[in-house]
Amino acid sequence: MTTTMTTVDAKEKLTDLLNHVSHSKERVVLVRRGKPIAAMVPLEDFDFLEATQNKLDLHDAIDALKEAKSAGSVTLEKFKEEIGN
Repeated sequence: MTTTMTTVDAKEKLTDLLNHVSHSKERVVLVRRGKPIAAMVPLEDFDFLEATQNKLDLHDAIDALKEAKSAGSVTLEKFKEEIGN
């Protein structure tokens, strides 16, 4: 379940809001001038998002290495030699 709260209300009730999100595992979307600008989520949700992003980044890096290798890339040492470093 997700709740919406203005940033003004969130500021006034920050301690209670943090406790609520932490214990209820509910997500809260913070709104300013009628537009969502941020979200407060339980740490478990954040950890899951971070782990997911790390996996995606790893897959992207592996794909980039495969592509570079097939394109005839050079090593860092070879590149440094070529630019005179």
